[in-house]
Amino acid sequence: MHLFEYDKSQLPVFFPTIIPEEPSKESDRMNWLYLAIAILSEVIGTTALKSSNGFTKVVPSILVAIGYGCSFYFLSLTLRSIPVGIAYAVWSGVGVVLISILGWWLFGQKLDTAAVVGIALILAGVLVLNLLSDSAKNHG
Repeated sequence: MHLFEYDKSQLPVFFPTIIPEEPSKESDRMNWLYLAIAILSEVIGTTALKSSNGFTKVVPSILVAIGYGCSFYFLSLTLRSIPVGIAYAVWSGVGVVLISILGWWLFGQKLDTAAVVGIALILAGVLVLNLLSDSAKNHG
């Protein structure tokens, strides 16, 4: 057997879940759910980062670690069926929009016209990728 070949029957029980199979429609939907969880986790982590005051406050600092840890874990799961460029574009784009809204709402961040237009363009880009581009449908 070649160094990089493997026999799944000889792998530990947990290992086959790490090696992706051909995605089904059900797993494809789950991976979009995982992406939504990754986005929300990143937003929680980033919001807590602001509240952690440079990691001097314990509870927000713990939320940062948990939020970012969950975010990257679930983002990695999405890559089973969502192309990396699409997953990252959606993750970062929606995250920027949500963080901007929360920054305005929770922390009094000022959003001038240029900021609102920029955020709208980011959101439009995510929508174009998902609704009009064949790239989001081409898995690989």
